[in-house]
Formats: sequence, C-alpha cells, structure tokens
Amino acid sequence: MTTQAQPLAGPLSAAVATLCAGLRPQVSPATAAGFGEVLRRLSAPLQVAVAGRIKSGKSTLVNALIGRRVAPTDVGECTRLVTRFQYGTVDRVEVVFTDGRKQVLPFGPDGSIPRDLGVDVDRVSHVEAYLTNAVLRDLTVIDTPGLGSLDAASVARTEALLGGELDPVSRNAVAGAEAVLYVVTQGVRADDQQALAAFTAATAGREAGPVNAIAVLNKADTIAAETVSGSAGDTWRAAVLLAERQALTLKPRVADVLPVIGLVAESTETGGFTSADADALRGLAGLDAATRETMLISADLFTSWECAVPVGVRTRLLEKLDLYGVRKALEVLDAEPGITAGALRRRLLDASGLDGVRAKLNAVFRSRADGIKAAAALASVTALAAASGDPNERQRVHNAIEVLLAKPEAHQLRLLEALTLVSSGAVAMPDDLLEEVLRFGSSPDVAEQLGLPGRPAQELIAHALERAGWWRSFASFGATPAQSRVAHVVHRAYFLIWQQLRGRR
Repeated sequence: MTTQAQPLAGPLSAAVATLCAGLRPQVSPATAAGFGEVLRRLSAPLQVAVAGRIKSGKSTLVNALIGRRVAPTDVGECTRLVTRFQYGTVDRVEVVFTDGRKQVLPFGPDGSIPRDLGVDVDRVSHVEAYLTNAVLRDLTVIDTPGLGSLDAASVARTEALLGGELDPVSRNAVAGAEAVLYVVTQGVRADDQQALAAFTAATAGREAGPVNAIAVLNKADTIAAETVSGSAGDTWRAAVLLAERQALTLKPRVADVLPVIGLVAESTETGGFTSADADALRGLAGLDAATRETMLISADLFTSWECAVPVGVRTRLLEKLDLYGVRKALEVLDAEPGITAGALRRRLLDASGLDGVRAKLNAVFRSRADGIKAAAALASVTALAAASGDPNERQRVHNAIEVLLAKPEAHQLRLLEALTLVSSGAVAMPDDLLEEVLRFGSSPDVAEQLGLPGRPAQELIAHALERAGWWRSFASFGATPAQSRVAHVVHRAYFLIWQQLRGRR
C-alpha cells in the first residue's frame, strides 16, 4: 500500500511540476525517471528530517511532535535505522530491505514500533511507519540515526547517509526531505555546522539555511542555571539565553534555536501523563516543605526517601517528567490545589516549550511549504541534468528553469535561491548585509523581515522603499557579479513588500 498523492502545496510547486512534465519527453530515460521521482515528491506532504547527535532526544521529540509514542527511545534496532512517519489509512509498519523487498509488521502492544524487528538489520534500508494521525496529513517526519553513535554499525550507516553512499532504496528514504529539524543539547560542538550542512545536502540536495532548517535545544531542564550569566538562577531563562547563543553559533545554517524539554513534552502530549500521575503529585504536594526540597535535590533522594507516595510511583514520575517536571507540577499544585489533572497536564505541556517549537515549524516550514518544496525540486532537477553527461540536455533543462524563474510569480524561488547562496557561503556578503538578507528567511512576517517588528505601517513603508533603492544601487555599482545577482533579488523583495504595504492602506 502507498500513501495517496496530496494536492500540490501551491502555485510554485505546480509550476515546477509542469516544467518536469514538459521536459520528460525531451531528456534521456534515466533523467526522465529522476523527473518522475521529483513529481512524486512534489505531490507528497512536506518532509522534515529530524537530525542530531546520539542521546540528544530526537526520537522523544518526534513522539511529542506527532502526539503519539511511536518512535522507540531506548537503544535498539530501530534507533539505528532511518524511520519515516507518514499518514496512512491503516496503522502499520513496513520494513524496507536494501533489495526493495518489504515486510509488514504490526505496531507493538504499547503502540510503538517494535524495538527488535526480528530481521537482519544489516539488510534493512529503512522503516516506513504509517499512522492515521492528523499531524501527518501535511507533514512527513523522518527520524534519523544519531550522529556520533558509539555503535559501529550505526556509525557506518550514518556516515553512508552523510556521505551520500546509500543504496538507491535507502537514498529514497531520506532524499525527499525538504527541511531539517536539528536537535542539539547543551554543547554545540565545532562540527555541528558541518554535520548539519552535510545532512541536508544528503537529503534534498540543498544545504541548510534559514529557509529550510531550525534547531532545538533539547533537555533544557538539565542546564545548570548558575552557569549561564543573566539567568538569575532560573533554569528556563538559562535555556532561553543558551539557545540564543547557540543560534549565533549555528546561524546562518538555521533560522533559530528554540529550547524544549522533550521528555515532558512527550509525556504530556502523547497521553503518557495520566490522572494517576496527577494524584501522585498531589500526594507529594501534601508533604512538608523540608521533605519535598530534600527529595528534589537528586533522583536518588527522590526515589529513596521515605514518604507516603510509593517508590514505584515516584520512579514512574521521574521517567515521565524528571525532577524539573515534578518541581514544576508541585509549583502549580501549590498555587492551585484544586486544579484538574487535564489542566495540570496542559500547564506542564506549556512548560515544555513544545508550543514554541510547533509555532516555529509552522512559521518557517508549513507556511512556506510551497516555496520550500518547489526550491528543493528545482535543486533536484538541476542535479539530475548535471549528472546526465549530455551537454544539450543540461542546456535544455537550464533554459527551461530560466524561463520559469523569469516569471514575476516565481520571485519567491529567486529569493529562496539567494538565501541559500548567502547562507551556504557560496556568495560572500559583509556581515551587516548578510544579516539583512537572512531576515527574509527567518520569518514570514513582513515587519520582522524588515527588522522593524511592532513599528507603525508608515515607518515600514518608508523603510522598505529606502532599502529597495539602496539594494538597487548596490547591485549596479558596489557589488561583485555574484553579489549583484543576490542584490537584484533583495531589491525586488523590498519593492514587493513596499507595494504590499501600500495596498493595505
């Protein structure tokens, strides 16, 4: 069984689909087959790959985003494989082998993919998980092996993924990803930039940039607030500040870095937090303050200290919320003793930061799905033509793309191309101009793109016109040829914003 084709994301995707369909009879059979794959991906939901180092909590975050505990979080066979979570009319797991064979499995008794698949994992390409889940109707989530795994087989599999040496079946499992959600923990390592760039280059053929990549600082509750200046001892404030610093490190590869507590998000969003858990927390809230504070010093003390709440119950709370989540729940119960279990769950979900991650996913990915998918498809078309070895074919494809990009309605594709060029370093820009260009990719909000959030409309209009003029002059007189190409696109972006804002008056 296969998933049904979705309506195209918008007019840009439709234009690229028309281009591919028109070119297929004019190119070699191999290139035409590649164009067919591009057409298939254009009609599929937006595909987001979740990447990060081992033990960064990727699978826990995947479960929270989907709203169902389906991805195994303990080390097992599945954590060594690429797993694609997509919409299906029947819940099922398909194990796809490197030779193309498929084996259908049911989900485990707990509703998740079985930790052990009962097959030779070395012969497995990837796993397809189909779910009747509303979140996945317009978003396919791809969970990937952790980078930097100590397991030799996982290292080889991940290196193959990043190096582009996958077999064709495995490559198709990740090559459709048009965007990436990169998971980091407290320390951004020096090679995270390279890992992020390599991962996205191995997927849709486009390097990471503010248009198609965001990062999350997971396990934010483990940050020692006293080590982060300006946090005033508050753990969440420390996480926000650390995420801002990490954003400076990872930019321009990502649009933003957002803090999240994946464990609390997963437990509260997937049904893991129950009324029994709420009752257990009420029991803890009834303890005297000194006992509570002693128990919250460490996990060992929390589970070993004598109190009326059974040890097994406390262990379960730690597994679902950790000490930070337990402390947050007790603070809520102190302030509102009569709060219902459902309302307490909502408060904990709010404290996890998941809503902020979802909002950014919607702003950066979902709202721009048409442009992101179309740009990724054009990158694939260009790569297919370049690999054909036929100069006439390459020129034919190049000419067709230029005709498409010359159309006024294709400006967003030009802008996405410019953002990719500057964010990848292919076109060098002074730091101040680089930051200005990247603003167009960090948010769909016009005021934020102009760098003037919250300012009155008249000021936005004047600024857009002034910057449009400046970039036009820069393109003609102060730029290198490569910079000029970008500058003309930025000039038009400002001009279109000016027209849009004037039309609202």
